[in-house]
Amino acid sequence: MSEQNPTDQNGKDTSDTEKETPSFEVSNEIKKAQEQSEKFKNDYLYLRAEFENYKRNAIKERSDLIKYGAEKVINDFLNIADNFERALQTKVTPENLQTYIQGVEMTERELKTVLQRNGVSEINCQGAPFDPNIMEALSSEATNDVAPGHVFRTFKKAYKLHDKVIRTAQVVVAKKPE
Repeated sequence: MSEQNPTDQNGKDTSDTEKETPSFEVSNEIKKAQEQSEKFKNDYLYLRAEFENYKRNAIKERSDLIKYGAEKVINDFLNIADNFERALQTKVTPENLQTYIQGVEMTERELKTVLQRNGVSEINCQGAPFDPNIMEALSSEATNDVAPGHVFRTFKKAYKLHDKVIRTAQVVVAKKPE
C-alpha cells in the first residue's frame, strides 16, 4: 500500500501547507504572548519601583511631620516666652505696677488665644457634677456653697485638644456638712 498525499480540489499537494500554517500561527501566538508577558513584567517592575519610591517618601514625610510638626505652634509660644522674659527683666516699682500687671494680663490672653487657635480649650469644672472621665478628686470638703458631689474647688484646670481630654482637672468635691 502506498501512502497518498492529500490534495485539494485543484489537485495540489496540501500536506505541507496544513502542517506549516498551524505551526506558523502557534509560533505567532507564542511571540505575541511572550511580548505581552514582557510588557506586563516591565509594567510590574515599573509599578513596583514607583511604589517603593512612594513608600520611602511617605515614611520621610511622616517622620518630618513628627519631627517638625509642632514648628508653627512653637513659634507662637516663643512670642509668649519673649513677653514673659521681658516681664521678668522689668524692675517692678509702685509707679509701674499697674502697667506691669496689664502686660502680664495681655500675655495671658495671648497664651489663651494661641491655645484656642491650635484646638486646645479649657473645660470648666467649677460647680459641675464630679465626672471621673475629666476630673481627678484630690479630696472632699464639707460645704453648703455647692451641692454634694459637685466640684467645690479646682487646683488644676482640665483641657481638651479638639474633642479629646488631654489633661484632667484636679478638684475638691463638695460633700454634705455633718
